[in-house]
This record gives sequence, C-alpha cells and structure tokens, in this order.
Amino acid sequence: MELLNIKREVERLSNILAKAEGCLDVRELSARIEDLNQLVCQPTFWHNSVTSRQTLQEIDSLNAQKKQYQRSRFILEDIKAALELLELSADEELLQEAQTNLTQLQQELETIETQQLLSNPHKKKGAFLTITAGVGGADAQYWAYMLLRMYSKWGKSNSYKILLVEESCGDLAGIKSASLEIIGRYAYGYLKSETGTHQLQQISPFDVNNSLHTSFASVEVIPILGESVEWEIPEKDLEITFYRHRGNVNRTETWVKVVHIPTGISVFCNQERSQLQNKEKALAILKSKLFAMPTAGYAYALAQGVQIDKIQHRQVKPLSNKLIREYILHPYTKVKDLRTNVETPAGTEVLDGKIDLFIKAYLQQLYLTTSGDKKVLDNFK
Repeated sequence: MELLNIKREVERLSNILAKAEGCLDVRELSARIEDLNQLVCQPTFWHNSVTSRQTLQEIDSLNAQKKQYQRSRFILEDIKAALELLELSADEELLQEAQTNLTQLQQELETIETQQLLSNPHKKKGAFLTITAGVGGADAQYWAYMLLRMYSKWGKSNSYKILLVEESCGDLAGIKSASLEIIGRYAYGYLKSETGTHQLQQISPFDVNNSLHTSFASVEVIPILGESVEWEIPEKDLEITFYRHRGNVNRTETWVKVVHIPTGISVFCNQERSQLQNKEKALAILKSKLFAMPTAGYAYALAQGVQIDKIQHRQVKPLSNKLIREYILHPYTKVKDLRTNVETPAGTEVLDGKIDLFIKAYLQQLYLTTSGDKKVLDNFK
C-alpha cells in the first residue's frame, strides 16, 4: 500500500513538473543566458556599475532557474528508477531513499508552483525594501530593527544577496529607517506581499514598569527595474543633495539624497563607497518608485494622460499606510495576516525569517481573486 501511495504521488508530481516545463522554454532560457554572457565580455560593460550589477544578477537568477528544473527532473527520474526496482524486490533502504527524494521533490515543486503565480515580469525582479519606524520612539525604532533582521534572515535563507542601501540609526536603539537591496529572481514577487504597516504588541524592553506597548513600522517594497525603465528623469525635476565636509575633513561621508520635486518622493543612500555610486543607486531606486508603484503617481498619471509635473505630493497615497499584519508576543504569541487570516503561534520563528506561509497565502488568494470582486481584489493591491 505504501508503495502504491508513492507511485500515485510521483504521478501527480510528474504532471506538475511537465506543466511547469511546458511554460518554460529551456532553449530560450539558455539563449538569454548566452546573450547576457556575451554582453559581460564587452569592454564598456563595467562603465555603469548599476546596470552591470543588474546584468550579473539576471545571469545568476536565470542559471538558478535552469538548475532548479534540471534538479527536479533528476530527482523525479531517480524516484521512478527506484520504484521499478522495488516492484521487483522489496528493499527497505531503497524505499527510505525514495521517500526522502519524494519529500525533496515536493518541496522543489511547491517552490516552482509558487513562482508560476508570479507571471508579471516585474515580479521576477529583485527588490528594494524600505522599513520606516512609526510614532513611538525607541519601541517603534527597535521594532523597525526587528523587521530589518527578519527580512535579512528570510533573504539569506532563500539564497538572495542582501545589500544595505541606507540606514538611519534610532535615538536610543533600533533604526529610524533602513533600505535593503534584495538581489535575485522573484524577490519582488515574493516580498510585494509585505508592503504595508506591521504592528507589534509586546512588553517594552525600554519601560522599567514592564508595560505592554504597541508599536508600528511601515514596509515598502518596489522592484529593481534597471534598464527596463527607458526614461530619464528631467534634471529640473530633481533636487540632489550631497554631503559637504564641515570641520573634520578626515571623516569619510558619501551620502546622497535625491528628491523628486513634482511628487516630493525622496531617496537617501549612504552605503556605497563613493558619492557617485550612491547617486546612481538613489536614482535607480527613484526611477523604480516612480514607474513601478501606481500610488507614487507616475503609472496612474501616464495611464490617464496627466502631465507629470502636475502631480502634487498630496496626491501620493502610499500603500505602506495600510495595516496588514499583527505580531503579538504578550500575553500570548501569535502572528496574523489581516488580509488572508493566516496565523501561527510561532512568533519567534516568524521573526527569524520564516514568513513563507504568509507570502504563499497572499499569492494564492491574490491569484484566486484576480478575476473576482473588485473590493476583494483591492484588499491585496
């Protein structure tokens, strides 16, 4: 009976993999990798650090996708060969090996199925993730730091490269704000679900009376668009501020702040080695913000034929203001997503980066409601 169940599961997984492979043209994927490798060999490739880095990121992610399908196919064929042998002669060790491989294949295909929900090209890109502490002083700033740690751990556990773009330290502890560049395929597609306000309830580590405090921090996630944005922001629309040495000339500061005047959207970068690199990174983030987020004004304005320079800051309505998730650490432990109603008592694990259950539930429900009621769909935008 056990062998029969394995055979049925193998047949089911085989169909899933065949369907996934049908959506993926491996030859086209290999051709794209070859084209990008040729681009890397060009003498002008390294002239723009932002685009060269993004090209290398795409090569890595495409190679990873190709290997993922090859690995799944190899595991599947290995299980099938084991089943053929087991039908001829019982072998407990071989059966155990087949079950282990089956579990691994289930996990591989679960990832592939989730990625198939991310059909929008932008969702396959890397992500810029910004965390901002809400009102509440040290408690809110420490909560923002906890979220920064959570997303950093999630990214590393999923083999993404994590770069700190900007960090503003808190007055007593934690951070006022921080931005991460999360490099790798599907980073934006997964993390888009995290845009919104996150609420924490816990005993304050800064209150001598051990009072229960509620803290808030907002998360904003945008795709790394790179060269897909074929438009330059007019210089008249930009206000660029560089760090100027005052007094201590030996102190190295390279921060750059870029403000888009029509919308009031600003980007601050302070983690690159030079002001030029920080400026390039800030402009790349600003362009991604303007083009990828309808709430930032650009995409909506372009669709409606509105002149860009007529957009006012008051028209910008950030999605990060919407409360999406509650983290309760006292008097009991629970993390609940308010859009999907998915919850778990494993608060410590969630804060250690185990947020995939929330991401997958969001993607599945968003997919199911895409053609559904507009009010339902609006809950997931």
